[in-house]
Parts: sequence; C-alpha cells; structure tokens
Amino acid sequence: MYLWFRLLFRPDAAYEQFSAAKLDSVEKLMRVPYGAEKEFFRYSLFLVFCNRITTSMVSALVLLSSKKSTDPVAPIQKYCVVSFSNILTTTCQYEALKYVSFPVQTLAKCAKMIPVMIWGTIIMKKKYGGKDYFFAVIVTMGCSLFILYPASMDVSPLNKGRESTVWGVSLMLGYLGFDGFTSTFQDKLFKGYEMEIHNQIFYTTMCSCVISLSGLILQNHLLPAVDFMVRHPDCFYDVLILSTVATASQFFISYTIRTFGALTFATIMTTRQLVSILLSCVWFVHPLSWMQWVGAAIVFGALYAKTFSRNKLQKAAVVSSPSQGSVPNAANS
Repeated sequence: MYLWFRLLFRPDAAYEQFSAAKLDSVEKLMRVPYGAEKEFFRYSLFLVFCNRITTSMVSALVLLSSKKSTDPVAPIQKYCVVSFSNILTTTCQYEALKYVSFPVQTLAKCAKMIPVMIWGTIIMKKKYGGKDYFFAVIVTMGCSLFILYPASMDVSPLNKGRESTVWGVSLMLGYLGFDGFTSTFQDKLFKGYEMEIHNQIFYTTMCSCVISLSGLILQNHLLPAVDFMVRHPDCFYDVLILSTVATASQFFISYTIRTFGALTFATIMTTRQLVSILLSCVWFVHPLSWMQWVGAAIVFGALYAKTFSRNKLQKAAVVSSPSQGSVPNAANS
C-alpha cells in the first residue's frame, strides 16, 4: 500500500502527465498541418537535436549544482555509439508517424522484447528461458494483428497506399532494432564502468547533439526547420513542449527505476502504453478495428501475465530464503 501511495503522490507519478503531453506534441508535429497553407513539419532530425540539446543542458546543470564530476567515465567513442544508435531510434520513431498512426506505433513498441533478447544474447551473452521466448512470440503476434488489420478510416494524412504502409512498418522495425541495441549497450556500459546516471546522460546527449547537428547541416535541413518555426509560431511551442517533456521523462524514468525497481517500472510502462493508445484514439480520432482490439488485448494480457508471474516467482524465492527476509521492504520502500 505504501508503494502505491508513493507512486501516486511522489514526483515520478507526474511521468504520466508528461507522457500525455509528449503524445500530443509528437503526433501534432508529424501528422497535423500548420497554417492556412496546410504545411507539414518534415524535419524529424531537428526534433531529435532539440530534445538532446535540452536534455544535455539540464543534465549539465544537475552535475554542476550537485558538484559531481563532469569528467567522462567511459571512453568518448562508447558514448558516441550509444548516441548514434539512439538518434537512429528516435528518427525512425518520428518518421514512422508520417506513415502509421500513433496507436499502431505505440503498440508496436511492445514488440521490442525479441530484438532486446537478440541483442542481449549477442552483446551481453545472456541466456533466456522458454517462458521468455513464449511471451515474446505472443506479444509479437498481438502487435502483428494490430498493425496488419487497421480500420479503413485510419490512414495517414501525408501518405496513402500499400507502399507507405510498408515503409512505415519498415521504419518501426528499424526503431525496434536500434532501440534494442541502444538499451542493451547502455546496460553493458553501466555494468562495465562505475558511472553516475547524470554523467552518462550528459555525455550521451552531447554526442547526440553533435551527430544530429552534423546531419542537419549535411542534409541542409537546419535553416528550413528554423524558418518553418518562424513562419508557424505554434510549431515552435510544440517543439518546445516536446523537448521539455522528453527531458523530464528521461529523469523521471531514472528516478522510478532507482527508487521502485525495474519490475515496477515495466508495469508502469505497460499501463502508459495502453493509456497513450486510448488518449490518441480520443484526441486524434483514430478508429480501431475489432482485430486491433483483439491484438491489443493479447499484447497487454501477455505483458501483464509475464510481469506478475515474475513478481510471484521473486516473492516465492524471498520467502523460501530466511536470510533475505529484509529484501521485500528494501525493494518496495
């Protein structure tokens, strides 16, 4: 009971509000036209740059105000690997919104279990049990139903037809692959080096700023993106909101994992994805077919079953070991 009280009334509970604001900003930026001319914002890499430079500035202020070391703990090239993969992840995510709806993209994120398991086996030499593979396959099947059977009215305002759907799915596959690599390599980075979370965020986002800015200059998208915001001030405010909530979300994620553990955070994330889908359906009028409802039920049912079965096994292990009697209080305080 005390755990849920803290989840509801401590600052990390605000993560849901930030997620809702982020949902509104991202989908509006990539799918809703601006101005009387009905222009679409097409510079997804610029959004990545704005997000990363905001996060890097905030993390730098946190390091300086707390008087913690600002020296890099790991070699710079390892931060760059995480940064480059993270940029590809976010770019694929934003670009995919031009071709698939937000509910489709949000549920597709649940299918990241398989790429994470693949990268975990390759990079971390991890071994997974049959139950892990079973749940991964079930979740992927549910995601496939959700993606392959959209409602006929839910088409992209930018692109229509089979080709755009295939491209959107390809971008989502790229997102899942790069995201799985990013999280796995970050895990390896934390285990290989004793580093403070804000130090890792600062150097990773600084490298991301340099890489994304270089990409904008090479593509000649920097000035057109700025010009678009000058001509459409409401776009500037959407970018500002997106950058702010993306930064806040990053820190709330770190706080939640450190305070309540990865298991509780996984449950919160699953609930957030379900809430995000429902909010997007209401705000942006995304009709869902009955097959999509079936797919969503399969995905969230499997994820919750996996989460709570793992929680039950952990509690049983603690009860059977008298020497670990204090673990439940430590984990749930």
